[in-house]
This record gives sequence, C-alpha cells and structure tokens, in this order.
Amino acid sequence: MTTTLAATWSGTDTRLIGATLLAIALIVVLITKFKLHPFLALILSSGVLGLVAGMPVDTLIETFTKGVGSTVASVGVLIALGAMLGKLLADSGGAEQIVDTILSRSGRRTLPWAMALVAALIGLPMFFEIGLVMLIPVVLLVSRRSGQPLMMLGIPALAGLSVLHGLVPPHPGPLAAAGALNANVGITLALGVLVAIPTVIIAGPLFARVATRLVPDAVPPAHLVPESAGTGDAEDSGAADARRPSFLATISTVLLPVVLMMGKALADILLAEDDATRRVLDFLGAPLVALLAAVLLGMFTLGRAAGFTRDKLSGTLSESLPPIAGILLIVGAGGGFKETLVEAGVGDVITRLATGANFSPLLLGWLVAVAIRLATGSATVATVSAAGIVAPLAATLDPTQGALLVLAIGAGSLFFSHVNDAGFWLVKEYFGLTVGQTIKSWSLMETVISVVAIALILPLGALLS
Repeated sequence: MTTTLAATWSGTDTRLIGATLLAIALIVVLITKFKLHPFLALILSSGVLGLVAGMPVDTLIETFTKGVGSTVASVGVLIALGAMLGKLLADSGGAEQIVDTILSRSGRRTLPWAMALVAALIGLPMFFEIGLVMLIPVVLLVSRRSGQPLMMLGIPALAGLSVLHGLVPPHPGPLAAAGALNANVGITLALGVLVAIPTVIIAGPLFARVATRLVPDAVPPAHLVPESAGTGDAEDSGAADARRPSFLATISTVLLPVVLMMGKALADILLAEDDATRRVLDFLGAPLVALLAAVLLGMFTLGRAAGFTRDKLSGTLSESLPPIAGILLIVGAGGGFKETLVEAGVGDVITRLATGANFSPLLLGWLVAVAIRLATGSATVATVSAAGIVAPLAATLDPTQGALLVLAIGAGSLFFSHVNDAGFWLVKEYFGLTVGQTIKSWSLMETVISVVAIALILPLGALLS
C-alpha cells in the first residue's frame, strides 16, 4: 500500500499539500493573532493557496468569485429565512411560550431534561448566540427558584443549543457543508436529528451531573438573574399569555420545515421517481420552499397571534437580516476557499490519499474539522474549510454517506471550544465562571458532543453502507 502511494506521488502533489497547509496556517494566524475578520482571512488565504499552487491570477479570481456566488446562492437565502423564523419566534413570545409550557410540567428531577428539550426546540430555527441570550435568563431564574445547581440546568440548555447548531439544518454550518458536498439537505436533517437526540441526552442531562461535581460552586451572577422570565406569578403570566401565540401553534410552526424536509427524504427513499406523491413532497420538502412556508405561516401563527401590526411584522422581519451579514460573508468566502481548493487540484490529492490508505472519509472529515476548530475557534470556519478540503471525496459517496460526511464535519467543528472561541467567553460571562470553570464545564461539554456524535456517525455509516 505504501509503495503504491509513493509510486503515484509527484512533486506537484507535494506543492499542493504544502499550499493547503500554508493557507490553513494563514487563516489561523490572521484570525487568532491579528484578530482579522474570518471573511478577510478566508479571502487572503484563498489567494495565497491559489498562487502557491500555481494557478494563473485571472483563473484564481474567477474561481474564488464563482465559489462565493454559488455558495451564497444555495445557502444564503436559506440562512436568511432561518433568521426570519427565529426572529418571529423570539419577538412574538413564542419562545417564551415553549419555555413556560414545558417547565410548568416539569418536576425537580426532570428539570435538566426539560431544559435540554426547551433548548433543542428553540435551537431548531435560531442561531446559537441568539438562543443563548434568550435562554440564559431562564436558566438563571429556574436555578435560583428551584435550588438546583447552576451546572445541572445550564449544561443541558447549552448542549441542546450547541448540538442543533452543529448538526441540524437550517443552521449555517450544516447548510454550508451540505452545499459544498452537494449533500441532500433532507437526508442530512433526518440523520442529524437521529444523531442529535442521543448526543443531547449524553452531553446534556447526563454530563450535567459530572459538570456539577467539577464546578460545584458555580452561582448565578446576581445582576443577571431576572425578576421574572416567563415563570412569574399567575397574574403576570396570564396578561402576557393573552398576547402570545399558543404552544401548539408555536411548535407546529417551528417543526413545519423539519417535517417537510424529512418527508421529502423519506419519499426519495421509499417512492418511485415518477410517483405523484413523491413529486409533491419533493417540492414541499425543498429547503427553500419548506423554510419559506414556515416563515409565511409564522407571520400569522406567531406575529398576528402576538398582535403585531403590519409595520411591526415588517420591522421584525427586517431586523432579522443585519445580524446574519457576517455569517453570510464567512460562509460565502468559505465557498470561495472550497472552490479554490478544488480547482487547484488539492481535493484530488486528498481523495487519492484517503482512498489509497483506505481511510474513512467520515473520520477524515471529522479530524480536519477538529484541527481547524482548535486552531481558529470558529465552528463555521472549521465547517466550511473542512468541507472544501474533503469535497472531492463526497463525489464518490452515495446520498446517505454524503449526508453523514456533513454530520461528521459538523461534529468535528464543535470539538473543545476554548479561549479563541467567542462562545467560550459568552458562556463564561453569562454564567459568572472563571476561565478554569468554563473549561471544566463548557469546553468539556463541547468535546463530549463532538466525540459522542462521531462515535454514533461512524457505525451508522457502516450500517447504512
């Protein structure tokens, strides 16, 4: 095996691999040392990659532009629709309705499980940072009122948000990876949910017991604990409920795109191509149609139910877009980086290496994402960069294995968040932890998520191959 690989290896291959390592190192240095925005870091690194790989300048610019355009065209609209749905859920009080309903039916022993469920449901349409800001007051208040340790409730909530963020569309990372790998979003979502459920359970309520022992003295910061967070007195909650959407309407709206996309995935597997039902489900389950349908439904079930005027509804949808500009730019530049890798021939070299060494594409995708995550601190940068590096491998995989490769990359992008990750500092400040306590709770939880997820994905890949 080694002799065969050595015989086919050339000086060009060495230059391409060197160019890739140099580009990745440049991304790391620009982001971590010089604090350059990942968008600019990806552009500059793509240029260095192409020039060192020997690409003509005009070809390099055309290739990068093509990659940005195709990625934004395929993923950008979906991210925007997801942001709109999340903003409707937040502003209408629908998210609070989910929290109140589930927590009101939870006893002391089931509170950690309830927090994980709340976070997972809210995490479906919302970006991690938005969901975190919404859930933190609830976690702090419930911890104070119930007397439960902060880590016992905080870890399940963080796990629910993080797992959904890394593994399940319509979050930017999984969507970007699916676009780069030409993976079926419906199958990715279905398998993502399948992997996410046990991962949330293990990294959430179960790991919370360990985290509570590791950080026993964590206390909610007094200035951050709200007087009420949807769990106040009956008089207050009754007045609020009158202007909030119902629990059933909220859940139905949040789960609509999930149901439609999973319906399409099942139809593609179970029904013939010329079947009329499959054609209908293929249309309704297309990610663009499914998310658009959820946003349009949410305008009535969430916005109108909360008493929004037309101006308020328009304002809510408009306000959802500016915060995602940075994410869209990073994802787009990641698409340009991916296209540059492919055009330069780097992907072909990696594909030959992985095939010749009989190395699992799923494990390779996870390891590459882990390395970039540890170096840059950004899950999104890790996802889009790793997807670009292993993209040619996906062409040899069937739709199921391609979807699992997306999940493997997503799992790797969550590995051991530390001081170069903005999420690390968000959690530290909101929970009032020291750096050491944050590492022993949040960083370890992220590592558990990553390892458990890939431990589930690898045998699932073998089972479905």
